[in-house]
Amino acid sequence: MKLYTKGGDKGRTSLIGGERVCKTDVRVEAYGTADELQANIAYLADKMAHEESLLPYVEDCRKICSLLMTTCSLLAIGCGGKGKVPSLTEENIAWLEGRIDALQAELKPVEYFTIPGGCELSSFCHICRTVCRRAERRAIEAAENYEIDHSLLVFLNRLSDYLYALCRTITERLGAEEVLWQP
Repeated sequence: MKLYTKGGDKGRTSLIGGERVCKTDVRVEAYGTADELQANIAYLADKMAHEESLLPYVEDCRKICSLLMTTCSLLAIGCGGKGKVPSLTEENIAWLEGRIDALQAELKPVEYFTIPGGCELSSFCHICRTVCRRAERRAIEAAENYEIDHSLLVFLNRLSDYLYALCRTITERLGAEEVLWQP
């Protein structure tokens, strides 16, 4: 089987179920942004794998990438595709919330938001967080126009919180200075 099909040469693509849509369809934009987030988180995990103190979070990122693949698939459901992709589960959301709670339990409270900076890995994690927020906005936009599985909206919202907590954890574990917003 060839990698290319030529089916998208005229700016259209197929959704799960066979529906053909323009590549600028909000669902395509939403799953494309979630895919971009997945690639960024995979890269973050690869970079963290070189830091002994960050190894516990590499596995989190690998699991998140798998859940993001499910998210992309849920966003790619078109006419005739309902029921072909399993939803994200309450257990998936509970796992992510548990990971957020575990990260927060080890961090000192801050009075102000942190600003990206302090060290390269933390700044890159902030990039992942901002891409996650964009993926969430695109998914919400898709949900305003199409029937979109609500579980993925919850997941993306929690994921941005996880990434914020991970940014702070990376800064602390690497002994970098946390940059705080000074209003």
